[in-house]
Amino acid sequence: MKLSTRCRYATLALFDIAFHVEGEPTQVRQIAERQGIPARFLEQIFQDLKRADLVDGKRGRNGGYFLRRPPEQITLRDIIKATDGPVEVSFCMGEDDQPTHRACPRNSRCIPAVVWTEIAARMAEVLDEYTVADLVRRALEAGLNRGEPGYMYFI
Repeated sequence: MKLSTRCRYATLALFDIAFHVEGEPTQVRQIAERQGIPARFLEQIFQDLKRADLVDGKRGRNGGYFLRRPPEQITLRDIIKATDGPVEVSFCMGEDDQPTHRACPRNSRCIPAVVWTEIAARMAEVLDEYTVADLVRRALEAGLNRGEPGYMYFI
């Protein structure tokens, strides 16, 4: 399974909001700088996250994007679904690149398709086990500093 750049950046952005500003509104520019993500691309990603009800936006001077749910309720599966679509593993593909194993006359006897379906279900379960809060916890355990980077002045 290969995650798209869109999904990786979305995960970084949600982690950034939860970790650095603890869910409060933050501007795309700040997230982009901290995470090394192109701001214009991040704006597009936030539209996907907004449609999925993972974030919302606040306009104005102290505006920005914020988490719609607590970090404990946003799973990695939610992020993948918002950016890349549902998590699916399909063994049999038709000419139109659509899964055919459900319509296949050999469906109940096609053991590889049955196994791949089970694998897809287990992958979805694992992705539901990890949340944005887990990412924050691991960052704290690793000793990452919260908040904006400090500025150093030399005279």
